[in-house]
Amino acid sequence: MILKIKMVSDEVDGFLREFEIDSEATFLDLCKIILESCGYPDDQMTSFYVCNDEWERGEQITREDMGATSADTDIYVMSNVALNEFLEDKGQKLEFVYDPFSERSFFLNVRDILAGKNLKQAEVKRIRGDAPIHIAELSDSGPVQHKVTPIGDEDEDELFSAAGYDDEDFDPEGFEISQAPY
Repeated sequence: MILKIKMVSDEVDGFLREFEIDSEATFLDLCKIILESCGYPDDQMTSFYVCNDEWERGEQITREDMGATSADTDIYVMSNVALNEFLEDKGQKLEFVYDPFSERSFFLNVRDILAGKNLKQAEVKRIRGDAPIHIAELSDSGPVQHKVTPIGDEDEDELFSAAGYDDEDFDPEGFEISQAPY
């Protein structure tokens, strides 16, 4: 079967991607075609969430098993999970998190399921608009500059210099020092 999947972004008006992919392909195959269609590098810990009709997150399918969940929770890894294990119905919703640090994502919807056909590899069928700026591009602008403003009327040099430090102001009893575990 072939899944026809539509992808949109809430960051960029007019952005759209449509894919056709075999239902027996893995979530990793879908991840790669998404990143390629947007011109993004494949260097982030991306993940999919299976969503309900209100876009509430359900099962997570991660790029790699990070072992951070409890033993009672199933861990799904993209390379081990076929699309047809979670995408069975027309209208099924997915969220694809491509920037895990800022929780930026795309929203996917299964538009149609074509029975009796197979694809050797995923295809981008429609591209409209530019993809949102990727995480690597956001960091190219350099660090955010903050100006430190001294409190009160103290001179900045005096406030932050060793000469302004008084040993009597330090209370070692107020600090807890523990042994390192190694």
